[in-house]
Order: sequence, then C-alpha cells, then structure tokens
Amino acid sequence: MNNVYLAAPFFDDAQKARIAQVKEALIANPTINSTGIFLPEEHQFEAEPFGSRAWQQYVYASDMRQVHRADLIVAILDFDMTSDTNEPDSGTMFEIGAAVAEKTPVLVVQFDADKQLNLMIAQGLTAYFDASQNGLAELATYNCDDLKSKPAKRPVF
Repeated sequence: MNNVYLAAPFFDDAQKARIAQVKEALIANPTINSTGIFLPEEHQFEAEPFGSRAWQQYVYASDMRQVHRADLIVAILDFDMTSDTNEPDSGTMFEIGAAVAEKTPVLVVQFDADKQLNLMIAQGLTAYFDASQNGLAELATYNCDDLKSKPAKRPVF
C-alpha cells in the first residue's frame, strides 16, 4: 500500500472541493493506503500564529518531511479556475520539484482541460489525469504499485 502526499492549493472552497474529490478517488484506489494520505491543510501548526516565523518553519519542515516519506505525490495543478491562464500554486510546484529531485513518482490531476500544461511538469510527471475527462475514475483504478507511464496528451508551454 502506497502512502501519498496530496499537494494542492487549499485557500478557498473550490480548491478544497477539488481536494476532496481527488482524496475520494485515492481512497477508492486499492493500491493506496487510505489512512496514509497526507494533506498539508490538516497540519498547519495552530500552536503558533498563522504566518509567524515559527509557524513557517514548522509547516515547511513538516511538509518536506512528508514529501520525502511519501511513496508518491499526487498534485492538483488547478489554482484559479477563473483565470485565462493556468498559473499553478507555487507551493504545489515546489513540492512537485522536491519529489522529482528525489525520484518520487508524481501523479498530476488537472481539472481544467482548456489550459496548457507547463513543460517542466509535463516532463517530470509519472502519470497525468484529466479530471474533466473521467480522470478521477482513472486515478481510482490506476495501479500505483506498477506506475506505468501515463503522459499528458495536451499542449505544453
């Protein structure tokens, strides 16, 4: 069973709803440890004021520790679905980069099929899931023990 770091922005209700959908697909996946899904939003070190130096240090260290411990990273790219561009969340991109540097597989989920995919993400990912085209059902059945390459079939920039 694989442990997952679920990287995604979680700053508004729409982003949290996308996280919930992806988490549901991961829980349904028989190759995922359903109790081993780490969501950074759930580990925000509330003992210190939000944004304080101590809070920042704790959250960074905790998130990086979990990225390194994960068997794979699942990253939701969509940040602002109302924008014409698909500028992703910088924290999510950092977590993807850290995973790629450690050769940890990265599964990417994108909800907006009309937006391009950055070439660095397209080349660094292990598997791509288009949530607008049945991608969440595919994620729920994807064999995370085998991790066959599933490249993005979309334009990159």
